[in-house]
Amino acid sequence: MSRLVFITGASSGIGQALAARYAQAGWRLALAARRTGEMQAWALAQGLGADRCAVYGADVADTAGIVAAGQACIAAQGLPDVVVANAGISIGVDTAVREDLEVIAQTYATNNIGLAATFHPFVEPMARRGSGTLVGIASVAGMRGLPGHGAYCASKAAVISYCESLRGELRASGVRVVTISPGYIDTPLTRQNRYAMPFLMPADAFADRAFRAIAAGASHRFIPWQMGVVARLLRLLPNPVFDRLLAGRPRKHRRGEAG
Repeated sequence: MSRLVFITGASSGIGQALAARYAQAGWRLALAARRTGEMQAWALAQGLGADRCAVYGADVADTAGIVAAGQACIAAQGLPDVVVANAGISIGVDTAVREDLEVIAQTYATNNIGLAATFHPFVEPMARRGSGTLVGIASVAGMRGLPGHGAYCASKAAVISYCESLRGELRASGVRVVTISPGYIDTPLTRQNRYAMPFLMPADAFADRAFRAIAAGASHRFIPWQMGVVARLLRLLPNPVFDRLLAGRPRKHRRGEAG
């Protein structure tokens, strides 16, 4: 039987591009998303029958729901070889605005608790089997805080640290933990940005490089690599220099804010 990958947030953007890349390589797909109708239509358009692709309705911010989706995948399709915790949200925030505190809480619930809940059903079975790969989708934005983007940057910094911790915990079990930090990828989400996006990469090109990095068991891979260089250089900048460099940079859109 062909190998199985479980991917969250697969209804659009990076998640859908990864699903397409794994399907191209002959893998079976277990796709978790809120928009199940769109996912089923996509699978049908790709010519993926029930033997190749199953769709599980789940919101990763609902811990019980995403855990149940993972358990349903194991029961129906078997234990995956790769689990990709990709689902995430990116919304600008202003700490001076009361309703944005809820946006911060929602961001952490989705990007952090949701990631851990995605992994949860698979950790023990993979460890017992002695193999498997857990993939956390972080971001180059996790390397430094960007104005108006505090919730997203903090959540992705937490993904990087969490996956690093988990990698150490599971090292002896044979289960790999891979962190992928995308730069700017051309998706419906990034097209709303109102600031420059250097080294913008098509989603299918990103998916191909991520597929190869996951197969290689890379501990942490920046894609494209140029943004990894930029992120590391920014990390080395003294705070006063970094602050001056970002002065006047347009802020990320807040919820309901027009371009």
